Order: sequence, then C-alpha cells, then structure tokens
Amino acid sequence: MSEVLVVYYSRYGATAEMARHVARGVESVDGMEARLRTVPPVSATCEAVDDDIPAEGPPYASTADLVQCAGLALGSPTRFGNMAAPMKYFLDQTGSQWLSGALAGKPAGVFTSTGTLHGGQESTLLSMMIPLLHHGMLLVGIPYTESALTDTRTGGTPYGPSHLAGPKGDLPLSEDERGLCHVLGRRIAEITRALERRG
Repeated sequence: MSEVLVVYYSRYGATAEMARHVARGVESVDGMEARLRTVPPVSATCEAVDDDIPAEGPPYASTADLVQCAGLALGSPTRFGNMAAPMKYFLDQTGSQWLSGALAGKPAGVFTSTGTLHGGQESTLLSMMIPLLHHGMLLVGIPYTESALTDTRTGGTPYGPSHLAGPKGDLPLSEDERGLCHVLGRRIAEITRALERRG
C-alpha cells in the first residue's frame, strides 16, 4: 500500500473533519492508504513543549512522515488570508527535506476552512501552495468537470476544497464541501498511483 499523508491544523474541528473526508477520498483508490496527522499549536511561551502525542485525535506529524509519504494533502484554517501559524511552523522545519529533494515530484493538494465566505479561502490555499512549489511538489487542484464547484453555495475552489464554518465556527460541512474534499483525496491518490506505476 502506498500512503498519502494528510496533515492538518484545526482549532475548532472543521479542518479536522475536512481532513477525514480527504482521507476517505484517498482510500477510495485501490492500493492507496491515508496517513492522518495533525500539528501542535504554537505556544506564546518560547520554551513550552507539548506532549509528543496529543490527548485526542491523530498523532502529530513529523518530517519523517513527509519523507515516507508518496503524496500529501495539507489543511489549515485561514488566519487573515494566510495559513495558520502552526502549519507554517511545521513547514518551516522542512529545510533539510528541501535540500535533499525528498518531496520533489510528489503530488500535493491543499484545503482550508474560514469563518466567512470571503474570508481569504483562495489566498490561504495559495499561501500553502508556495512552500510546496519550493519543494518541487506537483500541485493537484479540482477541475471544473466536478459539478460541485459550480453548484456549491458554500465553500469550494479549483485551488482546493474550502469550507464556510460561519463566524461561530459551528456550520457543518455541506454536501458539496464534503464531496470536494473526497475529490481532492481521490485525485491525489490516483495521480500518486499513476506516477508510481510509471516509475
């Protein structure tokens, strides 16, 4: 089985739910498995250290997970039109993987959740793509052949799935949002499998 790493940061649970739907999309492809991981919050105290294993949910991601994966899906809530600090902090630790080219040629996609419909969904997705491009990864989006992109009245972009969580963060994922998460996971897995078969 080849693995697609699904790494996310989630403060209130919406991005975590998206990650689970992306993982299901990955695992809908024969021979592909999802490795679900999260990243710890960034502390205001420089010397604070979280436990190695979170109290609940999947384990924390490591740079070793990145090296071992065959594909990657990256998810973060938006913070002022950008990825959240914990995800940026995690990516900032990947200098040695960049130097070695460990991620070059691997397929990758991104997803996000925002409090408002025009709260920076697309700019957040683009901000997450930039370090992946520096790593030489092959970006996977969602084509408009997926009808949910034009039917959605909530989240959803060609850059990757998005979710409208609402100002209180309590809106559930819509059917279209769940479907687009599944599509992204499936597309990353299909492209990963095709590349592995060619190699």
